[in-house]
Amino acid sequence: MFTGIVEEIGTIESIEQQAGGEIRLVINGAKAASDAQLGDSISVSGVCLTAVDLPGHYRFAVEAVPETLSRTTIGELEPGSRVNLERALKADARLGGHIVQGHVDGMGALLSRTDGGRWQDLTFSIPTELAYLVAEKGSITISGVSLTVTAVTVETFSVSLIPATLEATTLGDLVVGDRVNLEVDVLARYVARLMAKDSAES
Repeated sequence: MFTGIVEEIGTIESIEQQAGGEIRLVINGAKAASDAQLGDSISVSGVCLTAVDLPGHYRFAVEAVPETLSRTTIGELEPGSRVNLERALKADARLGGHIVQGHVDGMGALLSRTDGGRWQDLTFSIPTELAYLVAEKGSITISGVSLTVTAVTVETFSVSLIPATLEATTLGDLVVGDRVNLEVDVLARYVARLMAKDSAES
């Protein structure tokens, strides 16, 4: 479990294709690797992945299976790509963002960004089946970053990014057309499930 508060921007050092269709990524991230143990969960641009090797020198390795590659932007990464990194939440830590599982619900794309001076407004596309789970002033995770929704339609949603977020995450690098990983608020997911169950039984 994570909070969506990115700890550092890591860099993909290498990508190796595996026999079963999965890929192995070696990621350079000093903070994420500093106390990592084999089997630890690490959020890589919003995707919960497991540390399978610790080659040292501030590096850790993860593997992504075909299911993950088909549902997230992990398959679009290449050596040199920058990724948002966050270690799993400690039970005694402050919950600075919101509850994030690292289970990507779908992908969106940056449609526009508007410079507001010290901040920027970004609008993204969102799969239709997810849009009803997103609420204005609610939370959403974009490539591992916990953000507050400022506007939402049946096909888009918007967020506002302060300078600290633009500098500390890869969202500041995005250009129109870039795809991102989206995770809706887990509470919205469960409420929708319960409502669907009640409707089916009535």
